[in-house]
This record gives sequence, C-alpha cells and structure tokens, in this order.
Amino acid sequence: MRTPAAVFWCLLLLFPVQRIVRVDAFTGTYGINYGRIADNIPAPENVVSILKAIKIKNVKIFDSDHGVLKAFKGSGLELVVGLSNDYVKEINSSEDRAMEWVKDNVQSWLPDTKITGIAVGNEVLGGGDLELEEALYGAIKNVYKALSRLQLTDVIQISSPHSQGVFAYSYPPSNCTFKESVLQYMKPILGFFAMIGSPFSINVYPFIAYKSDPEHINLSYALFLPNAGIVDPKTNLHYDNMFDATIDAAYTALEAAGYGKMEVEVTETGWASSGDEDETGATAQNARIYNFNLRKRLFKRKGTPLRPKVVMKAYVFALFNEDLKPGPGSERHYGLFKADGSISYDIGFSGLSNLHTSSSPSTQKEFYAGGWLAPNSLVLFTCIWIAVHLYVRY
Repeated sequence: MRTPAAVFWCLLLLFPVQRIVRVDAFTGTYGINYGRIADNIPAPENVVSILKAIKIKNVKIFDSDHGVLKAFKGSGLELVVGLSNDYVKEINSSEDRAMEWVKDNVQSWLPDTKITGIAVGNEVLGGGDLELEEALYGAIKNVYKALSRLQLTDVIQISSPHSQGVFAYSYPPSNCTFKESVLQYMKPILGFFAMIGSPFSINVYPFIAYKSDPEHINLSYALFLPNAGIVDPKTNLHYDNMFDATIDAAYTALEAAGYGKMEVEVTETGWASSGDEDETGATAQNARIYNFNLRKRLFKRKGTPLRPKVVMKAYVFALFNEDLKPGPGSERHYGLFKADGSISYDIGFSGLSNLHTSSSPSTQKEFYAGGWLAPNSLVLFTCIWIAVHLYVRY
C-alpha cells in the first residue's frame, strides 16, 4: 500500500531539505567573547557552567584551544572558533594546510561540540601588516574549500572581524566609506561573502571613541542614555546612540562598495570598567550602564534607523577581565566577570546564585527561538495522529 499523500507532505514539513537553509553561526541576538589571555580565570568546564547559568548560548573564542572544545562538548552552547592571525599566511599558502587545520580543530569535534562558525583572522585589514592583509582573502577561500570538501558548508559559517580602522570616515553615518588602502583587499572578501551568505563583521567600541575625544562626544550618547542625539543631514535619520550610528555607517560603506544587502554583525563591543589615568570614561559605573543598556537594546530584537528590519546581533567583549593582555590598563578590564567568577557589576544576569537553577518559561522560549524544538513538536504529534488515523482507515 502506498503512503497517503497527507503523510508525505507532513513529513516534508517536519524534515525540510537542509540545503535551502541559510547558515547562521548566531541564532540569538546576544553573545559573548570568551578571551583567555589570563592566568587566573576559571577552568573551561566551570566557564560552561557560568554561561549556562546566565543563559548565554552564543560564544566566540579567538583560537581553537582543544581544552575549551572538550569542555563545551555536549553543552549545547554554540561556539565560533578563531583561526588566529598567526595562521593566516600559512593557510593562505596551502589548501592542504587549511584542510588539516579544519579537520583537527573543527570536524573532529562535531557534532558533540557545537561549532557553528570560524572567524578567519581578527582586525587584519588596516592593521599595517601588508603581507597579512594580502593573505587574508586566500586564507578565507582555502578554509571554505576545506569545509566544502568535508561537506560542512551547511553547518559552519565563515567570517572575518574588522576594526573601525577600515573606514575612512564614519561621521555622519551617511558619509562612511572604506579606506582606499583597504578597499583593494576588502572587495574580494565582500564578493566572496556575498556569494556564500556570510555577514560583514565589525568590532564596535563607543568607549574608545569617547576616550579619544571626550570634549566633543556626549557620554550619554555613547552609553545609550537619554540625549538629544544627532540627525544625519543626508538621510534625515535620528540617532540617539553611537552604537546604532556606527552600524549604519558600516551599512553605508558596504552600499558604496556595491554590497548594500549584506548583513552587519557586531563581533565585539564593550566598555572598560577601569584603565589608566588618561583613559577618560573607564569606570565601573559607565561599564555597567553601557552593558546593561546594550543587553536591553539587543533583546528588543530590532534593527537600526537605516536597516530597521534587520535584527542586530552582537558579541559582548568580554566574559572575564584578562590580566595578561598587553596595552593600556583598559585592555585588562572589559570583563563582565572577575577572575574568580564573580560579577564585575550587575547588569541583570539571573541564575548566578545557583548554577543548577532551571530556566524560567520566558527564558526557555528565548533560548529556543529560531530552533525547531517547540514548533516542530506540534508538527510531530500532528503527523503521528494523521499516520495512525489513515492506517486504521485504510
């Protein structure tokens, strides 16, 4: 007896063809960077417990440390690993080396460790190392070729985070363009990312902008606090915070380069809770305000004035203060948590008093948003009912 058509179509709804699904390494709106340039932070296993307790599902690391990959095994947390700048040149020069790296640091850990993305390089373009800049595009292509040969392009998304240093101008947003020195390396990458559906990744730091020019930048504007804001004279769009204005500046630069439909994703943003004497604004109070308001803004699941329908996603920097980071004092004070695992300041995380506290219904709903568990459960039960009913009937 042939299977009734109703059952066939029901099963098709339950198990859609995967090839038509766009790869997305970020299924929520709020993620976090788990940096580890420190000698006093919790072990990766304890970090997994902290992340689960504060309900953060999207995590990005800057390498592919196997201790971290092992700790994340079976956690359900979604992890973006980094191919660091140290590897970019050799990966560019050898497809075999790219395959070796992907097998060792990605494929061999799937599916138990839920790796969803690879960030190739970090802030390479505009950094001053011309050989590294020239190698970035080739490294991206070789990593993607390896994923393709391993049939992982439907599972892993490729990205490459940039600093705001790739822009010639960013104010007002409608005036933003890529630097000419960067554009020759940027355009091939943008063309490739447009073809494979990857986003434009940008690191956004209103803190750095504010500390460099506190006399002319309104602190409230940088911290998402009430203020008069600015009006872009070209678009007539109103901006009440620097974060949104920076994102729209990136969209403007992309449009000018011929890629106006590409999505912008924030791979780093945060505020230092302390710093050197000349680092104006680096206080725990400002860091708490910025991160609290950023979290609230992202949970609204809305876009920017220029792209109101494109939901903004961002990875906060960072999970911990990292005591071994070089540079100014602020570099060691971006953590939402201190080295001992206690919070640096309260931005509304729940579940910290008991790491085994179960999620509330609203949190469960947010955690599974975009997944298939809740909606497809109904489809599954419906399919079973139809199958049984038709079996008895026929």
